[in-house]
Amino acid sequence: MSIQNFSFPTAIKFGPGARKLVAEHLSSLGLHRPLIVTDRALAALPVLTEFRSHLDGLDVAVFGGVHGNPTCSQVMEGAAAFSAHGADCVIGFGGGAALDVAKVVGVAATHPGDILEYVWDHPRVRPINQPLPYFVALPTTSGTGSEVGRSSVISENDTHLKRVVFSPAILARTVFADPELTLALPPAMTAATGMDALTHNIESYLSPAYHPMCDAIALEGTRIAAAALPVAVETPGDLRARGDMMMASLMGAVAFQKDLGAVHSCAHALGAVCDMHHGLANALMIDTVLAWNFEAAPDKFAELAHVCKVVGGAGAFVPWLLALRTRIGIGGGLARYGVTRAHLPRLVEIATADICHQTNPRPCTAADFERLFAAALGA
Repeated sequence: MSIQNFSFPTAIKFGPGARKLVAEHLSSLGLHRPLIVTDRALAALPVLTEFRSHLDGLDVAVFGGVHGNPTCSQVMEGAAAFSAHGADCVIGFGGGAALDVAKVVGVAATHPGDILEYVWDHPRVRPINQPLPYFVALPTTSGTGSEVGRSSVISENDTHLKRVVFSPAILARTVFADPELTLALPPAMTAATGMDALTHNIESYLSPAYHPMCDAIALEGTRIAAAALPVAVETPGDLRARGDMMMASLMGAVAFQKDLGAVHSCAHALGAVCDMHHGLANALMIDTVLAWNFEAAPDKFAELAHVCKVVGGAGAFVPWLLALRTRIGIGGGLARYGVTRAHLPRLVEIATADICHQTNPRPCTAADFERLFAAALGA
């Protein structure tokens, strides 16, 4: 067997009220001038105002310029805000987009050049070799798990192609995972982000890459999300369900150290071409792609069906997934959300070039992606 590298390093403070510990934590480290990086919508909502009320003794500035699928220009604007405030640390506050930007604001503020020069596949990739500002993360959605990830997904300004800065250096030093921050999340966003978390766990488990530790985490994350997601959507004030979804989100992001699959390649293409929310894109593709993957890993589908308490075993798992997403309000196919056959050539091109499908249970060609997208149009 070849040598494998495993790491689970992130410090996490998990539970209702965790957000109230941030000020004491930063002060104990001699940090007093945080820049909060958040998205445009959250910046105007009471949830941010309430969080700031717990930051007594700190001189706080807010960069609220994150929106949509985050772009490199948003990172550079955040870095300028960091420098203008004379900040000594970064607080990422929001969903996956805000946290992805927050992770690399410190890189852009302390290193030369544009942030795209630090993406892993840049032909002359710059090293992240200077000390970074202390970074803490507070997720306000339960989906991406970006708060525990060592990558930042940033889109190019003009093409909207997703690029990845990958380095353990950008990991949050401490995560404050407070499910109370998700109580006001609308049902549609709860559903989309929740399907993102579920997809991370499922795709990680189905990946043929070797990582038994991630397999165990992914299976348990799938079990937790399968039970909690419909409750969180249908009973938004259920704090236990919100906490379970936040945990499933954390677990999915830890698990996909092992890698993902073709569902994510399709979702990345839909984000680039149609500016579709990533969790929604995963939800709309997962049953189509997994039905195609079934023959490559029937035993793993049986395990997934077992932990999700699906009646009928392995063969009933994909129909159960379709019923789940329909139950939580994500019914129909891509066409319902504005995707047309005219989009297919570009979708296929981007999905084929995406790295995620390299660890799909079945090898996936451009012709396969064309069939998958076509099938998902009317699913």
